[in-house]
Amino acid sequence: MNQARFPQTLTRRACVALLLGAALAASPAAFAAAHDAQVRVSDAWIRWLPAGLPAGGYMRLHNDGAHMVALIGASSADYGQVMLHRSEMQDGTMRMLPVSKAEIPAHGDLVFAPGGYHIMLMQPRKPVSPGQQVPITLKFSDGTRLEVPFAVRKPGASGAPHGDMKGMDMPSRP
Repeated sequence: MNQARFPQTLTRRACVALLLGAALAASPAAFAAAHDAQVRVSDAWIRWLPAGLPAGGYMRLHNDGAHMVALIGASSADYGQVMLHRSEMQDGTMRMLPVSKAEIPAHGDLVFAPGGYHIMLMQPRKPVSPGQQVPITLKFSDGTRLEVPFAVRKPGASGAPHGDMKGMDMPSRP
C-alpha cells in the first residue's frame, strides 16, 4: 500500500465508523423500531366484480416484530386507484370509509376481510378475471414495501356473494 495514502484511507474509515456509531447511538429506539418490524402476508385475494366495478382486496397481516407497524398505503400497476378502506355500520347503514393507516400490533395479526378493513381497487387498467394474480405493493410506516400476489376470485368464492353493493354508502373523496 502506498505510504502517502495510508493515513488518508485510515482517517476516512475512522470518520465513517464514527459517524455511523453516532447516528445509531443518537436514535437507538428509531433504529430498533425500523428494523424490528417483520410483516408477513397470507391469504391475499381480490373479490372480482364484473364490468370494471370496484374490487376489494383482502389478506391477513402478521407482525413478528416487537413494535407496532402500520400499513399506510398500497398501489398496483393493474389499478388506477388503490385505497385503504374500512367498512363500518353507521346509523343502520354499512359504510366504506377511507383510512390513512391500519395498525398491526406487535406479535399480532390484522385481518382484512369483507365487512372490515379492505383494499379498494378502482379503475382497472386492463381486464382482470378470476384465476389471475394481481401484484399489489403494500407500504408500511417503517418504510418497508412488500409486493404481494393477490389471487383473483369470483364474488362468492369466500362466502356470501357481493351482490350489487346495496346498503353500501361510499363517500366521495375530495
